[in-house]
Amino acid sequence: MILAHVDREPPSMEVMLGSEPTNGDHALNPDPDDWLEPEDRKTLRAAAVLVPIVEHEHGAHMLLTRRADHLGQHSGQVAFPGGKMEPGETPAEAALREAEEEVGLDRSFVEVAGYLDLYETGTGFRILPVVGFVRPGFELTVNKGEVADVFEVPLSFLMNPENHERHSAVWKGKRRHYYAMPYGGQYIWGATAGMLRNMYLRLFEHQQASA
Repeated sequence: MILAHVDREPPSMEVMLGSEPTNGDHALNPDPDDWLEPEDRKTLRAAAVLVPIVEHEHGAHMLLTRRADHLGQHSGQVAFPGGKMEPGETPAEAALREAEEEVGLDRSFVEVAGYLDLYETGTGFRILPVVGFVRPGFELTVNKGEVADVFEVPLSFLMNPENHERHSAVWKGKRRHYYAMPYGGQYIWGATAGMLRNMYLRLFEHQQASA
């Protein structure tokens, strides 16, 4: 079912960094003056993350990380493996490279399935989620300089809209709204939860429309 609802080719860099609107942190915070930082409004940066779906016999799980607490940006937050794209890299190459660097996921275990919607963060990144089916049997080597923890969450939990909570917090004097999907002591929120919400809409919104 996933293959039928992902894009089989990535957007061009011109599209990734173009002026066409995308989904993102601003979806629940529609006033750009209340969300984007002034220094990030003029320059967007391309990034890619791997959305790793581990195909266990007992059901598919999503592999997620928790960023190290000492990092300068987004420290301690739950995230997909990923980061900035290097010059000349495709989104899939960047996502696979970052997964190897962060958690030691050997790309030979990953089959790239396609691409989800671009997601723009309040810090000026345009992120392309790269969906990959991960064959069990891999061994991870966590880079403690970047990652504090790595864990799995049932895909059925993440794709259940009842678990897509709307939370808010005051940041820099203003209230920000975001999605959150708390699970097993892990607080999945912000851009990661937003991309998971977009994935749910891609896979299941058509079912709701036809119901």
